[in-house]
Amino acid sequence: MPDNQERFKMLLRQKGLKVTTQRILILETLEDRPDEHLTAEEIYECVKQENPDIGLATVYRTIQLLSELNLIDKLNLGDGYVRYEIGHHGDDATIHHHHHLICLDCGNVFTFQDDMLETLETRIQDSMDFKIVDHEVKLYGYCRECQKKNQGE
Repeated sequence: MPDNQERFKMLLRQKGLKVTTQRILILETLEDRPDEHLTAEEIYECVKQENPDIGLATVYRTIQLLSELNLIDKLNLGDGYVRYEIGHHGDDATIHHHHHLICLDCGNVFTFQDDMLETLETRIQDSMDFKIVDHEVKLYGYCRECQKKNQGE
């Protein structure tokens, strides 16, 4: 199995893109931090450590391009920031994103993978003749730590 860098090079070529250091670094940054849901500025800070000459504008342009090609996913977790995470690396319509649990107290975001909506999607496709290719679930509540903290008050 190819390492991440080789896999990313292959994905970029498959999408008809030139392989650049900046594109690889951004993909690696997101791959190495799957649960962090980074903003563009946070991605820039991470990438800048490896490539001090990179500019913030380059990071923004690259993120936009990678997002348009579905190599990375754009998220809105309700905190006023656009965040990014590594995409699914393919156009397989049977693959769904992981889902997010958002704590209303501390703001932490937790991810989980469970395709509970499969039956609902099938029913919608059958009854409405609507082909669903993806979905996103955000559940809001209170994490274990915040529940403990609030019980002690």
